[in-house]
Amino acid sequence: MTIRERQPDDLPVLVTLLGEQQPATSYPQRWPLPYPAEEFIVRPGELAAWVALDDGEVVGHVSVTALTDGRMAADWVEATGLPSDGVAEVSVLFVAGGRHGAGIGGMLLDTAMAEIRGRGLTPMLDVVGEDTSAGLFYRRRGWRTVGRARPPWLPDHRPDLAFMLLEDERLEP
Repeated sequence: MTIRERQPDDLPVLVTLLGEQQPATSYPQRWPLPYPAEEFIVRPGELAAWVALDDGEVVGHVSVTALTDGRMAADWVEATGLPSDGVAEVSVLFVAGGRHGAGIGGMLLDTAMAEIRGRGLTPMLDVVGEDTSAGLFYRRRGWRTVGRARPPWLPDHRPDLAFMLLEDERLEP
């Protein structure tokens, strides 16, 4: 398994992987998306992005984004009472269907966290539903909920968006 920076020509296979894994993970929350899936993968404020490769085949993705989105930054501050500067978000983490539990997500998460810390920032993330497989994955790795939000894109039947920090991370209001 290798991790490398995402390249523009990775996007078509990433769109396919995202769609294939969505029924099992409900990520993203709506599928098909109401906009091009490439815009879900490559987001405004993106600082870095990687893919996981298994024998040359793309099997996962993660990116790091700054909280530059006015709505997300405002939700973070309102939900947590913590400043949005000084943090960067682990985002768009997904693994090919049938590859869950093989350590791919953990490798991608570790890569993103190292990048964030290398920039002198604190890693944060958000997840819909702390008791989902994604929420449990993060909690097993030491993440804790520090606030919740209900963004307008979240379907009514889904649990709140949980903002998470690692147990040992401390931010001052």
